[in-house]
Amino acid sequence: MNSDSDLQIAGDLLEVQHLLRPAREHPSTVAEFVGLARTIAADRSQWAHLVRYDATTRWYHRLRTGPGYEVWLLSWVPGQGSGLHDHGPSSGVLTVLDGELTERTDRGQRTLDAGAQRVFAPGYIHEVANDSLEPAASLHVYYPGLTDMPMHATACAAAVSL
Repeated sequence: MNSDSDLQIAGDLLEVQHLLRPAREHPSTVAEFVGLARTIAADRSQWAHLVRYDATTRWYHRLRTGPGYEVWLLSWVPGQGSGLHDHGPSSGVLTVLDGELTERTDRGQRTLDAGAQRVFAPGYIHEVANDSLEPAASLHVYYPGLTDMPMHATACAAAVSL
């Protein structure tokens, strides 16, 4: 017992249910959306059997929806990319599930390995591509749900590929 304090705690606080916040059925903060993406990524049984690789077009599948958000599963064969775009009024979380993706922005480019996450706000302009020799898969959480994905002129792409 700490004699410098009059506070004493009896028992395990985790057993006192009325002191704990109830688990949220749906995320509502950036941290909770990041956590949702990590939870889904860690449970391959939720997504691995759904992934399809298509050499002719980018493949995607809406995995889940909730109030105000969507979760998408995307695959990327070598050489496929998104083009330079933003996500309109949506914020998002990008999580690489398998393989390796490259993200290009006006600040340069970065390689994203499996497990890497990127969080972005509305107006964030980027391009995502599979520059590797192996296929890749990624998870995308958008809030609010993705309603617009404006493409940006290729003239801007030169500045992005610094």
